[in-house]
Amino acid sequence: MAVVVPFEKDRASIEALVGATRADMDRVNAMILSRTGSEVTMIPEVANHLISSGGKRLRPMLTLATAALAGYQGEGHVKLAAAVEFMHTATLLHDDVVDESDMRRGRPAARMVWGNEASVLVGDFLLGQAFKMMVEVGSLRALDILSTAAAVIAEGEVMQLAAAKNTATTEDEYLAVIRGKTAELFAAACEVGPVIAGKPKAEQAAARAYGMNLGIAFQLVDDALDYGGKSQKLGKNTGDDFREGKITLPVVLAFRRGSEQERAFWKKVLVDGAIEEGDLETATGFMARHGTLADTIERARHYGDMAKDALALFPDSPMKDALVQAVDFCISRAH
Repeated sequence: MAVVVPFEKDRASIEALVGATRADMDRVNAMILSRTGSEVTMIPEVANHLISSGGKRLRPMLTLATAALAGYQGEGHVKLAAAVEFMHTATLLHDDVVDESDMRRGRPAARMVWGNEASVLVGDFLLGQAFKMMVEVGSLRALDILSTAAAVIAEGEVMQLAAAKNTATTEDEYLAVIRGKTAELFAAACEVGPVIAGKPKAEQAAARAYGMNLGIAFQLVDDALDYGGKSQKLGKNTGDDFREGKITLPVVLAFRRGSEQERAFWKKVLVDGAIEEGDLETATGFMARHGTLADTIERARHYGDMAKDALALFPDSPMKDALVQAVDFCISRAH
């Protein structure tokens, strides 16, 4: 059965953010291409397979936007934005190996083309390049923020691994996972802009809060879309989380609210991995019965509102408006 995920009536757009950061993003993209070069042929092949596959590059755009919001006048934001994108790409390469994913952004995952070993090692290469660029910027604080983020992201991934197939996972425990594995990079990407601009700690903290809450909202929407979205807009196959036994918020809520019979179903498919034809439709039916997708989106809106509130510290400007619209876009995407 089809499940319709409720979104805002008028679809929000990210075009204001894209337009406001276009000139700097051109420089970031050029730097990304130059830094994937290697005499080891497989490295640029694997890296560019994912880098050129059509991602929105939201995280580096946020670094550029928050730097502009803070009035930064230097060149360091371009290298930091490229470093953020390399960190994100590395985590995708690693995640696809861990999750045994076949598809990424509508194309075969790198692991399906070059194998697991190459995907992991090229991800490591990109992390190394990211840290080189951070050092070149010369901001010890920015290096601290992004290197800490790398460790926190890894912790979040391990936490998710530990929570996989565990139907006893609580909502608070799940939120801790996504704060680490997804929202931390959004937070760090936004925080380094005011840091290199030399802004007061209050503005640095406000930018970080914007990124953290946006990242949580972004992941919650992804969780809902896995059961009620369209695969070409998700960047992966619909139902991947279900097939991989991932415990996401719609599952946590459905398990809590379900009958004993429904809980037995969740244990069968997620804990035992005994998925049969039609089980995904059964799962989405239970979610529709208990309103778990709608409630997941509602929670995403709550974190989106917190992200917008965090920007209140900054004076009104076109860039601030673009960042507000980016929140609405993240929540309404795939509508």
